[in-house]
Amino acid sequence: MSVSSFRSIQMQDKTADPLEALFLEVITHIGEDPRREGLLETPRRIAKMYREIFSGIHEDPMAVLQKTFPSEGTKDIIIVQDIPFYSVCEHHFVPFYGKAHIGYIPQDRIVGLSKFARLVETFARRPQVQEKLTNQLANTIFEAINPRGVIVVVEAEHMCMSMRGIKKPGSLTRTLCRLGEFEHEIETEKRFFKLLKDSLT
Repeated sequence: MSVSSFRSIQMQDKTADPLEALFLEVITHIGEDPRREGLLETPRRIAKMYREIFSGIHEDPMAVLQKTFPSEGTKDIIIVQDIPFYSVCEHHFVPFYGKAHIGYIPQDRIVGLSKFARLVETFARRPQVQEKLTNQLANTIFEAINPRGVIVVVEAEHMCMSMRGIKKPGSLTRTLCRLGEFEHEIETEKRFFKLLKDSLT
């Protein structure tokens, strides 16, 4: 199908989903035939998938941590680790995926542990870079509950390195953001990593 033929079909179908229509055009531009049986429903499926994997664009991360509870005297590090996530690199629009580890030292308030997983998902479901994702998680937690310190470690494999370009599957990227006591007190940071390491061995 030529691009001009494709556009004439678009003009006839005024009710077409605009996102679906764009992916139909992409399939045409790469030289495939969108009328082929295996591709007939592909634009619709991709449009539905994109709305799902980018749903975090429309979510307020601060709202995720809105409900807090008294710290009940907790003054030590709380760690929520191995939170899986899947995101899409904003440079090539291919996936990167991995795990996030979050530690914080409460001051007066804590949040439900499941909220950290929800927060990771909210930021991951956007066009992202890993460095920004890491900083967004730490800064949001710090702003929302005013802890004595926050530390976030994200480790991920990037398909833009594994399936294209340099093609090095299995390479992991680790990013870190420290705020409060984790930034200013090296022993606190060391203790976090020791607790994290001990739980992984």
